[in-house]
Amino acid sequence: MIVLDPNGEKLNLMPLNVGPSHPATHGCLRFLAAMDGETIVASVEEIGYLHRGFEKMVERGTWQQVVPYTDRLNYCSAIMNNIAFCRTVENMFGVEIPERTKVLRVIVNELSRINDHFVCVAAAFQDLGGTTPFMYAFNPREEIMCIWEKLTGARLTNSFARIGGLYRDSYEGFEQDVLAALNSTEKALKDLHACLDRNRIFLDRTVGIGKISAEKAISYGWTGPCLRASGVASDLRKDEPYYDYETYDWEVVVGTQGDCNDRLQVRLAEIEESVKIVRQALKRLAPGPVDIVDPRIRVPAHKLAYQDMEGLIGRFKSVYEGIRVPEGEYYSGSECANGELGFTIISDGSGHPYRIKVRPPCLTQFAAFHELVEGGLLADSMAVLSGLNIIAGELDR
Repeated sequence: MIVLDPNGEKLNLMPLNVGPSHPATHGCLRFLAAMDGETIVASVEEIGYLHRGFEKMVERGTWQQVVPYTDRLNYCSAIMNNIAFCRTVENMFGVEIPERTKVLRVIVNELSRINDHFVCVAAAFQDLGGTTPFMYAFNPREEIMCIWEKLTGARLTNSFARIGGLYRDSYEGFEQDVLAALNSTEKALKDLHACLDRNRIFLDRTVGIGKISAEKAISYGWTGPCLRASGVASDLRKDEPYYDYETYDWEVVVGTQGDCNDRLQVRLAEIEESVKIVRQALKRLAPGPVDIVDPRIRVPAHKLAYQDMEGLIGRFKSVYEGIRVPEGEYYSGSECANGELGFTIISDGSGHPYRIKVRPPCLTQFAAFHELVEGGLLADSMAVLSGLNIIAGELDR
């Protein structure tokens, strides 16, 4: 890296490579810093180390077979990716999912948000030397992971959503497990706030570090908690409501400074709001079907294949050829843990996607990383990276 001063003279700086294999990057991230002592004078990000060709791979399967691939985007809140994709395809069909499915999707969405935010805050503490708060955050997270295990059979990559419904209904005792996890979450929040609000070392490492204005964040295309930490009350659950989010009693959390501390404080406050939403959703969880009754989407029941030849042929074609999504182009964004996760889908009317383009929230946030760290200390770059919560799988796809 060559850095020039205002007069065009080459500066004598030390290049320092951070990543792509580094404990503080939480994945395959890399940036090259030009150092003057401990100060970062210039920084360049490099992406693509975890690129797996998501958008090309999903063109090879049926529409339902896309769902497991979405798990591998933001793997800290995989169910939210599933639901975001399925909602886009359902909008292309113009169908309404059952009421119980809506409520269950809200519950698992918000539990995933809690999960993701806990990982972000815990990792930020750990990177700055705080091991105890890490355990405070991971105790309730473990309870949520156990719920995923019972509900979906997997802890991390869940593949729970289906186009037009869910993989399965909730299990017996689901509501009690969720309430227990919420109680643990509220207790953990008190412990974390005690560390976050009054720990002088942590405050010195985060307050005023990595600041970005609302205007600059918008110009980069930021969304989610990072944008809200800069004072912009933007949330798709309020701005473009879906799954009846507008009928729940909750508030959009915003910060004032747009620094590392605000980004973590906003996430903790959003956990509180998610707890409120889940408690309300549990009261709305009435009996009913979880799959849509629409022959264009739903695979015929397995027993029909044994009754007559038409039933066998119908099920075979539905499974082998896949559902046929109406021809056209559509975009839909969902408010996921890191911000707006959007899918632009082009269908040619066949049983396979013609083109799927993903809009990952991490990409725009990592694009601004150099502006947040230039002029600061190398040690502060780790705090900035933790607060942005860059997930490499979502960033590189």
